[in-house]
Amino acid sequence: MFLENTVNHKEQFGWIEVICGSMFSGKTEELIRRLKRAQFAKQKVEIFKPIVDTRYHIEKVISHDENEIRSTPVPAAANIRLLADDCDVVGIDEAQFFDDEIVTVCNDLANMGIRVVVAGLDMDFKGNPFGPMPALMATAEYVTKVHAICTRTGNLANYSFRKSNNDKLVLLGETEEYEPLSRAAFYKAMLKEKINNMTVEAEEIKRAKKDANAKS
Repeated sequence: MFLENTVNHKEQFGWIEVICGSMFSGKTEELIRRLKRAQFAKQKVEIFKPIVDTRYHIEKVISHDENEIRSTPVPAAANIRLLADDCDVVGIDEAQFFDDEIVTVCNDLANMGIRVVVAGLDMDFKGNPFGPMPALMATAEYVTKVHAICTRTGNLANYSFRKSNNDKLVLLGETEEYEPLSRAAFYKAMLKEKINNMTVEAEEIKRAKKDANAKS
């Protein structure tokens, strides 16, 4: 998408672009592409990411294809507002990990005339809307949903299925922890997981009853 030019150049307001999708769908790749185009155009660009994201590099934003761009890790969304002074373009990666103030921050920056490009997961590993992403998508002028390829069917994937039993909402990981799945594959995987959990619970209840009877 080429969104650098506007029709009414007298209007000083900026805008928000959201790039969303599952893991391994190319969100960060697209974010880096847009930001590098802005840099080539001699625009002042600042990139931010949540300080918790240390998978590839402490400071750089790096895609799965190993494209990279320098960024500033920040602990909270409010820090972006303070550090984005006098910018033409602000990029934000892994927006789902930020607090809800990221929505206000992005809109404040856009209202100051800044182009804001945001990338993040739209759904968590359970298939639920992830953090501030729904509100960002609702207030953005442009929303691009990118897709991965389902590892089980070869169809387009828009779900990030967690292969481990860890139930934490925020769990950084790559292919050892996650795989992209289509709707059908995700539904089947979640149903299988639910049945397995029910079986384990039934076994635990059976064992507890057996122990109780033995003690009595």
